[in-house]
Amino acid sequence: MKLRWSRTLTLLPALALALGFATAPAAADAPTVRSGWNDFSCKPSTVHPRPVVLVHGTLGNSVDNWLGLAPYLVARGYCVFSLDYGQLPGVPLFHGLGPVDASAGQLATYVDQVLAATGTRKVDLVGHSQGGMMARVYLKFHGGADKVNALVGLAPDNHGTDLDGLTRLLDHFPGAKQYLSKATPGLTDQIVGSDVLNRLNAGGDTVPGVHYTVIATRYDEVVTPYRSGYLDGPDVRNVLLQDLCAIDLSEHVAIGTVDPVAFHETANALDPAHATPTTCLNG
Repeated sequence: MKLRWSRTLTLLPALALALGFATAPAAADAPTVRSGWNDFSCKPSTVHPRPVVLVHGTLGNSVDNWLGLAPYLVARGYCVFSLDYGQLPGVPLFHGLGPVDASAGQLATYVDQVLAATGTRKVDLVGHSQGGMMARVYLKFHGGADKVNALVGLAPDNHGTDLDGLTRLLDHFPGAKQYLSKATPGLTDQIVGSDVLNRLNAGGDTVPGVHYTVIATRYDEVVTPYRSGYLDGPDVRNVLLQDLCAIDLSEHVAIGTVDPVAFHETANALDPAHATPTTCLNG
């Protein structure tokens, strides 16, 4: 029995790292306002009438995940907000580890706060990795469909991930899946075939009235296969980063944190009436 648990504890950190590595390690606690975003006095303009809420990925937080994209959108005239969700007791800075359904409830509360502060009826959401999938849980089960105009997913795990087969190894380590589910439920909720994902995708991938954009990368090493992030349904646009710029080598982390081509395509999705071609030159 001791040998089995030794193997289990050897596997768990590797799985947690692979599933959760969505951002670079955090350097400091998230401030209330940074570089023009999370400013609750911001009022959306007639050009960009909806606030944008950024939803970080697993092991991310409201600052580090968005040090690139948030200022990019602020500079283009958007009111931009970001939240922390999925916190575990005693685990600072690295969030998105709690149950996905509970995280969706946190997103619901935060969106209501943004709507009240800005005096708007709807927001646009941009989610990286788990943030793109968890936002759909909010839309479908937490009343978000009436409060969201568009959802942009950057390498989202909409149909889960198998981590190139790594998750199937859990079945060979007795108790491993149960241990991981108890310790970090936000990880196991993202594995292909999880109860959360089965419930989320039952009856269709989308909800009426929301515009969906998925931006994926061929070099995604966390969401595998990368096409599992794609959505099927009305008002969906699935985009492969390398179809826009063949030489773009961004993988799972970079597409949400530093890639200017992905940033430009995100801006297009938020304001399709004024979209411009996305090419390698945008980077």
